[in-house]
Amino acid sequence: MPEVLKEQPETVGEYSCWLSRHQKSVPTARGLLRGFLSDHQGGELFCDHSGLVLGELVTNAVQHARTPSDRLLFVRFALSADDLRIEVHDADSRQPVLRRVGGDEECGRGLWLVSELALRWGCRSHAGGVGKAVWAVLGPQSGDAS
Repeated sequence: MPEVLKEQPETVGEYSCWLSRHQKSVPTARGLLRGFLSDHQGGELFCDHSGLVLGELVTNAVQHARTPSDRLLFVRFALSADDLRIEVHDADSRQPVLRRVGGDEECGRGLWLVSELALRWGCRSHAGGVGKAVWAVLGPQSGDAS
């Protein structure tokens, strides 16, 4: 279940940008995240799962946001010493729903992946009621998985 993020740790680095609401924005966002993490000491510790989580959040915004096609997505990354926060903002106010997916279904596992890979995740409405931000917080990976 999504939860509310109460307190944010001191940020080491931040990056944000606007992307078109198009499937091509998924690899673009992942590339921007890789560049952002490589520019910060210790950023490599967050590379394993962060691209997958970001890709799922952007894909959900592209595929499910009920907004005009010319509306943009806003993506934000915030790195602290202990975690990486990823946010994807869109203009649709509907909250995402984590759902059960049958073994033979080919899609619908995006938020489940986010919930499994993130320390915490959630969604908050924008002030004024237009749009939302879906966020995930990831911890560092040790890099020694076999």
